[in-house]
Amino acid sequence: MPQVTDEQVKILVTDIATALVGTSEGVSVEQFAEDGEIVFELTVPEPAMGKVIGKSGRTAKALRSVLDAIGEAQQKRYVLDIVE
Repeated sequence: MPQVTDEQVKILVTDIATALVGTSEGVSVEQFAEDGEIVFELTVPEPAMGKVIGKSGRTAKALRSVLDAIGEAQQKRYVLDIVE
């Protein structure tokens, strides 16, 4: 797998969240390093929170699984936090 930058992963998270919510308004992703991990803090508007989390957290789990797969290939650890 070709090298993927953290910025590209951030863009991917933003694009997926925007597609789930249906608009880019209020969707933002902040990236920072913490204890050897790259943390992506996804902020979405309150009414769209259910779309991003999904039924029983399935959508959020799927998004985290994508990050895990990318991280494993890149030998990094990515973490997704979803906040209002």
